Amino acid sequence: MNDVITTILNHRSIRQFEDRPLSDEHIHTIVSCAQAAATSSFIQAYSIIGVKDKEKKRKLAELTGNQEYVEKNGHFFVFCADLFRHTVVGNREDKKATPTLESTEKFMVALIDTSLAAQNAAVAAESLGLGICYIGGIRNNLEEVKKLLNIPDRVIPLFGLAVGYPAHLTDKKPRLPFMHVYHEDEYEQDMERFNHQLDDYDQLISNYYQTRTNGQRKDRWTEQIANMLSKPTRMYMKEFIQKNKLDLH
Repeated sequence: MNDVITTILNHRSIRQFEDRPLSDEHIHTIVSCAQAAATSSFIQAYSIIGVKDKEKKRKLAELTGNQEYVEKNGHFFVFCADLFRHTVVGNREDKKATPTLESTEKFMVALIDTSLAAQNAAVAAESLGLGICYIGGIRNNLEEVKKLLNIPDRVIPLFGLAVGYPAHLTDKKPRLPFMHVYHEDEYEQDMERFNHQLDDYDQLISNYYQTRTNGQRKDRWTEQIANMLSKPTRMYMKEFIQKNKLDLH
């Protein structure tokens, strides 16, 4: 076990930060680590917007569902899938890039590139003794987020990353069983085994919540996820993406 693996395995979401900004050196290190991530065909289809302005952070907190830690943290990063610069590149080199840039494949490349960069940033931040929390609530109202951050077409804010000095450490949430996630040679579809693994995990998660909340909560993982999936959210996403000239073909 080395320090990198220890850092990764000790991950937990932090939602309470000290009132202490990140240094410019820390910000530069985190972004540089994000840029070191693998990228499909060297396309580097992402951008990162760091938000320091207090009023913008307050507004982002409101737009993400009044999540206080979006406003109160050491630094807030917004990770964007970005094919705008590639539009510029095509024009610079006088090449017809539009059909490719509007394809589902390149949209997927941008999503993957952004996610890989963000996870590098998260691991870098945690290795510096900082805490992080991903913020998917950025997608609650993308039109307003784009206006607030002056984001052009072919750029989609995917999620935020709140980073800072932890004021309180939460417990680690137990993940799904290893053999439920890892398959060898083919996708394992023995439903009896599959459901048995879910039964065990449901009990583990229920015990975790009971302990963490002093018995006030004891929901099972399958119960929690099924309830979430039964309530459609952000159903405007396809229309928004296509309006922004992505995933059209």
